[in-house]
Amino acid sequence: MSLCSLIELIIFLRGKNVVSRFKKSVLLTMMLILLVGLLVACGGDEGTTDEDGNWTGTITIWDGPRWPDADDNKYHWLEEKKAEFEDMHEGVTIEIVQVPWAELPDKLGVNIAGESWPDIAPVDISGSAVSSEHIEQGVIEEVDFLSDDDLSDFYDNALEAYTFEDKLYGIPNSITVHSMLLNLDLFEERGVEPPADGKWTWDEFLETAEALTFDRDGDGEIDVYGFSTYILEGYYEAWPFFYKDGGQPMNDDATEFTFNSPEAVKAIQDLADLKLVHDVAPMAHGGAEVGETFQAWANEEQRTVAMQPWATWAIQSAQDAYPTNFMVAEYPVGDLGEPLTIGGVGGWLMFKQESEAKKKVVAEFMQFISDTDEQYRMAVEYGVFPARISAADMDPYADNPQMARAQEMSEQVVMVPSHPQWKQIDEIIQGKLQVVFNGEKTAQEAMDEAAEEIERILD
Repeated sequence: MSLCSLIELIIFLRGKNVVSRFKKSVLLTMMLILLVGLLVACGGDEGTTDEDGNWTGTITIWDGPRWPDADDNKYHWLEEKKAEFEDMHEGVTIEIVQVPWAELPDKLGVNIAGESWPDIAPVDISGSAVSSEHIEQGVIEEVDFLSDDDLSDFYDNALEAYTFEDKLYGIPNSITVHSMLLNLDLFEERGVEPPADGKWTWDEFLETAEALTFDRDGDGEIDVYGFSTYILEGYYEAWPFFYKDGGQPMNDDATEFTFNSPEAVKAIQDLADLKLVHDVAPMAHGGAEVGETFQAWANEEQRTVAMQPWATWAIQSAQDAYPTNFMVAEYPVGDLGEPLTIGGVGGWLMFKQESEAKKKVVAEFMQFISDTDEQYRMAVEYGVFPARISAADMDPYADNPQMARAQEMSEQVVMVPSHPQWKQIDEIIQGKLQVVFNGEKTAQEAMDEAAEEIERILD
């Protein structure tokens, strides 16, 4: 087995928790030992540059699965763009590396440690923005190749998500918000009215969840639950609930951990208690299984959960791959008095380039897959909002009221904190949240523990 293949296997096993008997820190140390001085063998292709400055060689791009074609190929879009670009650039090859979204952060971290990063990698739209940690490590190239006209075509909040110390890093290609998806067939089956205009308070939401939890077949066991969600590093569908009473994970300048405040603790405990106290959420509530959580809401053979929060890609999926009679609703309002949600900005990053000639071609390909037509197509097919104004002006949701309703929530968006060590901070928070949802500790106990660990990072 090659070194690169061995490293890929370790990353896979870590993501699958096969090596759960090792602590994550021990496993990471093992990986870094393997990497030191050796991973250059996995590195990219610098190619060749002729006397006229024309570069030829291989550009490596990572990407996660997107919308499927008729053959269930979720990488077909990028494969099409690869073929088009190669036809226009003789001697240039685009190598696509398929990376599941949940494994992307770990894979990037390991490859960065080994100085074997790709030429281009995506920013998962669920993760909000470009990593300031990667920028401070010096592995992300500044985007200084867009014209003023091009820059003016992007929404300000999309550019802000990719801006660090007044410099742009990456090209935004999509925006998402998280919203509540309600299975209207289950509402109808139980004779429950959905919230008018998708607006409700926490108390109204709880009453609805209780009414939608029932024993369908009369065997004494609950078959359908009112609500469920998951907790996982880098994913934030559950987090708007934690903001409902005025809490937030860190203070405004990201210098202090604040998820152990009374407002945040109450909101976290409220969501966990849907399972622990009110019995309106299944045992899987608060676990880390993304796919299983979605299947419980969307899969026609299951439909065991009536309400779940998701990013906007799930709207498209519920319209196509998993046809569902559903509506889009806002997150319930708590003591804060207004609805909030969390947004993300997906896009493309260019990693450190040694060759200026290659950098120009990499930049050209990034722009090629991020232009107006491609962002419009991604909006229509993938269920996201364009980061380009020109693509939004093409009105991709003219015949899609559910996506149009979700887009209205963009005014409610808050971003997760921007901090160089956010990945490490997030890992601590999400791990402590899982402990709360498992019923092992109260929200106050878990967040106080998180505060002690995070304070050491912030000091």
